[in-house]
Amino acid sequence: MKRRPKAVVLGGGFAGLEAAFFLRHKLHGKADITLVSNRGYFLFKPNLIYVPFGENPEKYRVWIDQPARRKDIEFIESSVEAVDSIRRMVHLPDNEVPYDYLVIATGAAMRAAEIPGLADHAVTVWSAEEMLKLREQYRRISEKARESRQRLLFVVPPNNLCPGPLYEMAIMTETWLREQGVRDSVEITFTTVEETYLQSFGPRLNTVIIEEFAGRSITGHRRWTVDHVEPGRVFYSNGESAAFDLLVSFPAYAASKSYLSLPQDERGFLQVSPASGRVESMERVFAAGDASNYPVKMAFLALLQADAAADHIAAEILHTKPEVEFEPMCITVMDYLNKATFAQVPFKYTANPVVPVTADAFDEDRYKVGVSPLWRVGKKVMGAYLPWRFSSGEPFHSGFVWGAVDLGLKIAVKAMAG
Repeated sequence: MKRRPKAVVLGGGFAGLEAAFFLRHKLHGKADITLVSNRGYFLFKPNLIYVPFGENPEKYRVWIDQPARRKDIEFIESSVEAVDSIRRMVHLPDNEVPYDYLVIATGAAMRAAEIPGLADHAVTVWSAEEMLKLREQYRRISEKARESRQRLLFVVPPNNLCPGPLYEMAIMTETWLREQGVRDSVEITFTTVEETYLQSFGPRLNTVIIEEFAGRSITGHRRWTVDHVEPGRVFYSNGESAAFDLLVSFPAYAASKSYLSLPQDERGFLQVSPASGRVESMERVFAAGDASNYPVKMAFLALLQADAAADHIAAEILHTKPEVEFEPMCITVMDYLNKATFAQVPFKYTANPVVPVTADAFDEDRYKVGVSPLWRVGKKVMGAYLPWRFSSGEPFHSGFVWGAVDLGLKIAVKAMAG
């Protein structure tokens, strides 16, 4: 190109910011970069689980304009209307943004309405506003439990692609109820459509959840598919039902934005080549994070996908070979308020369209799980590290500090996970 190429990134979440900052990290001043997001801040959603227990959600925001300006990235706060892949143009409500390379990272949205009655009768685990609502509901149920027995029900419905936070929330709630002195007056039930608990994460996490539920007197049911919800009761397709005084659910996923001109699946997720994130049949369009059709949706995977997409774009601009490909492995820490579970889970592809990826439980070198109060410290470290990196305009996986964090993680895994 005789002029400087222009890369445009859509989305201000994990994948969007990581892609924009990784592009700048790789390209320095060799390309113009524009970041478009429908809000002016990044929200560290994994830590919203602490909001029902008293934390202020404002502390998990990172404003985008300053780090973008520091890295000479044009930031546009706007929604996206459409992508014209023929003219290489992104349509916004008030203008158009041309691109040479495009990364779509506009994420997913919840579709509670897919289950009749769920949106009307459940508190859902997704946004800061919903977590504040759950805080109030927890306060109410704690007060009522001092006078009469209460029933708390957690539900994972079909098409939820990241149920982990709901498991985390259920066990955290059990710990919190004990701290409030009302645990014996609250029945806790957890139902999931999954074949096993935390099915995507393999057998070791299933075992951990079975043991935690048993030790905490949480009644669990697997393979219960919710059919509909009525006031005070959830009905399942197997003929069972469960009563509740408070219902908490993590609804079905769908793409937050449908790009009709691009190949997508039935839920609007863009079909990509997994290694690079390149959208199928699109020469210069990539997708990362929850916007792509990778069937497991998690922040750590979104970062890896963004790195791969950005690296492939940078290689094309610099006329070099790509150095990064997406290797699906998730790292997560589930906090229970009194201890935590660490999981490092490599994924492998299957030939089963119903379950296209599964945990590679036979990869003993990388499949690691550990339970310890010390993992709570690890979660706090990672919860501080990533917002700090983004507030500095730096990608997650780069630099000396990341090397130190990565080394510390490897030492901790060797000492506390197996």
